[in-house]
Amino acid sequence: MKTLKKLLLTGIVNMFVLTASTLTAQENSNLSEIKIKTSAVCDMCKETLESNLVFEKGIKKSELDVKSAIITVSYNPQKTNPDKIRTAISKLGYDADDIPADKKAYEKLSSCCKKENKAH
Repeated sequence: MKTLKKLLLTGIVNMFVLTASTLTAQENSNLSEIKIKTSAVCDMCKETLESNLVFEKGIKKSELDVKSAIITVSYNPQKTNPDKIRTAISKLGYDADDIPADKKAYEKLSSCCKKENKAH
């Protein structure tokens, strides 16, 4: 009896894991990616952008290359679009391609994150 219960439980767990991984793979195949030029200059900018963008609807992942100041964003195009992503970056105080940084948000940035400062 214990062996049968173990087999059933193992089968249920394996089915759950397989279903979850299939859903994740399907979700990832529906993602789009965009590269956006920002005014970010340091690792603190990287932390700010990456940690805040994940809270935007439809954004699954973002990664800033500090040297080039280009952020790569993976997103669900059914939930957001490039213009909304650029606006979200602007609202964090950074330029996003041709959209300038929101002035109030920019003023709140740490002095090391201001675009007048060159990368350090």
